[in-house]
Amino acid sequence: MTPPADAAAAIVLGARRVWSSVAPWLAYFASGFAAGAVNSVAGGGSMLTFPALLAFGMAPITANATNTLALIPGSASAAWAYRDGIVGARPFVLAMTLPSLVGGAIGATLALRTGDARFTMLVPWLLLGATGLFALNEPLARWWGLAHDAPRSRAAWAGLAVFQLLVATYGGFFGAGIGIIMLAALGLMGVRDIHRANGLKNLAAVCVNGVAAVTFVLGGRVAWSAAAVMAAGAVLGGTLGAETARRVGPRSVRRAVMAVGATLALAMFWRQLR
Repeated sequence: MTPPADAAAAIVLGARRVWSSVAPWLAYFASGFAAGAVNSVAGGGSMLTFPALLAFGMAPITANATNTLALIPGSASAAWAYRDGIVGARPFVLAMTLPSLVGGAIGATLALRTGDARFTMLVPWLLLGATGLFALNEPLARWWGLAHDAPRSRAAWAGLAVFQLLVATYGGFFGAGIGIIMLAALGLMGVRDIHRANGLKNLAAVCVNGVAAVTFVLGGRVAWSAAAVMAAGAVLGGTLGAETARRVGPRSVRRAVMAVGATLALAMFWRQLR
């Protein structure tokens, strides 16, 4: 007969084994849900999912590739939820989606060839600068005389396309915070409706992550099971996040965007100091 102490120890050991096998999948789903919600209103969801993948021993480049693929459905569902805001914005769609496809491929190729360690050192500075730019985009836009329905020069459209190409290249390499950067650019182009800006941003994110994911898949660096679980959470989080943003109003969403950007920047600075 097994002594009670041995039986209890066996139960504890069995429970630990079960938890160790279940915990990663719960973390992947939960982080995907949170990232989908955050990406739908601001951006920066990668800073929730990427660490979750690393925490359970996944190699950095594989985690980056898996994270990129996993967040596509969430961005797509959020873009669909904001579809009404994109209607009538064809020039913005073209100026953002085409450079996103090109830049996403370039960035992912660079990630596969060089890794993300050096570029990650720039991430907190990029996030901090983008957050400050987003906070100032309304007064700057008024100073430059931009309004939602104001005519925009060819130089302005070209500038947006070039800027988006750079953002997409960064996004294909390591995409934390690209949503905040895109929202800042749209604000400077006179897009006052935060919901329209979010729709355009999520559509561009689908393009960036989509072409980057194809590049990573061809490079054999995606953990498919983890990506599937994380994607399921991201779809649910993206849909609910977009609906919540519509209910709370533009001003609250703008504050959330700035809070997310500042928090991510500080978190990245802290990680580098450790």
